[in-house]
Amino acid sequence: MDTFFVVATPGLEQLCAQEMRLLELSPQVEPGGLIFKAELPALYRANLHLRIASRILARVGQFFYATTFAELREKAGRLPWERFIRPGQPVAIRVTCHKSKLIHTDAVAERLAGAIYDRLGKESPLRKPGGEEAPAAAQLIVARVDNDRVTVSMDTSGELLHRRGYRQAVAKAPLRETLAAAMLLASGWDGKSPLVDPFCGSGTIPIEAAMLALGIPPGLKRRFAFMDWPGYDETTWKAMLNEVQPLPGTQMSIFASDRDAGAVKMARENAARAGVEAFIHFDCQAVSAINLPEQVGWVVTNPPYGVRVSEGKDLRNLYAQFGNVMRAHASGWNVAILSSDLMLLGQTGLKMDTSFSTINGGLGVHLGRGTVV
Repeated sequence: MDTFFVVATPGLEQLCAQEMRLLELSPQVEPGGLIFKAELPALYRANLHLRIASRILARVGQFFYATTFAELREKAGRLPWERFIRPGQPVAIRVTCHKSKLIHTDAVAERLAGAIYDRLGKESPLRKPGGEEAPAAAQLIVARVDNDRVTVSMDTSGELLHRRGYRQAVAKAPLRETLAAAMLLASGWDGKSPLVDPFCGSGTIPIEAAMLALGIPPGLKRRFAFMDWPGYDETTWKAMLNEVQPLPGTQMSIFASDRDAGAVKMARENAARAGVEAFIHFDCQAVSAINLPEQVGWVVTNPPYGVRVSEGKDLRNLYAQFGNVMRAHASGWNVAILSSDLMLLGQTGLKMDTSFSTINGGLGVHLGRGTVV
């Protein structure tokens, strides 16, 4: 049985734990994510189905202590690298050091690359990781040296898990797919009642809603890093894909609109790539013109924050107008509104719980949740 670490954006760990339990995994919440122990098929299933996680790491053996570079290379050379890397395969090693005698991250990465050579007998070219991901064809290795304790993990996901493969057209300040999914789960949407997003942008929230309601796994159309491991079981993976049976979606009513015609066009194109365009009603209209279904449902949306998209503009009137529309036409509806500014959420005049907070694009954000009265 292996140990895996699920990386999640701060604030989303408990929602991710709920998802994992539905997959019959037993997560333990830790700073920065969640740990679970399972066999490799469970890892495949987690990458395929988790909507909120950012990436999944596999622990490479047990942690060890090292206070010199010689000790680091010698002990790292005992790790079972052959389970995850083919001889000569390029690697990218991301290192963090904290309160340890070994503080030079590049030197730690070089010793780990040497340890891989010692174990596999063939040098693995060392690539520099860029941003959050490894260069193409390189296996990302994440090493942490904390109080002289060395933990080495292997990335199992490849591209970050929010990259579902459908969003090629992007509007301004796009919302990550993982956060959109988290908003839907945190809102309590049941997957059947009407769902409305009047600030849809490139369509991330309605697309994620359709995929969630239809039971389409977020990882259905992408590759993962574990597929390049020596022990990858393609038969097990294909059998897992064959088990996916999307629901008919006949009871689903999802409405997406935006006043920007270009954004609506992008949203349609993205929905088509995701295979859910037929289940979403798109319109180009201002928030004041939205028509809500008679059946009570949910409004889940990500309006402009006044940062990046509307720099220097006063959005108080927009939020106040949104609140007025909700009170006039959406009595009894559930709302979930993401914003970086509590003052703007207050401008809606809606009574909302704003205790749920996380990060979006480096900004601290709050999800205001409530029922329109």
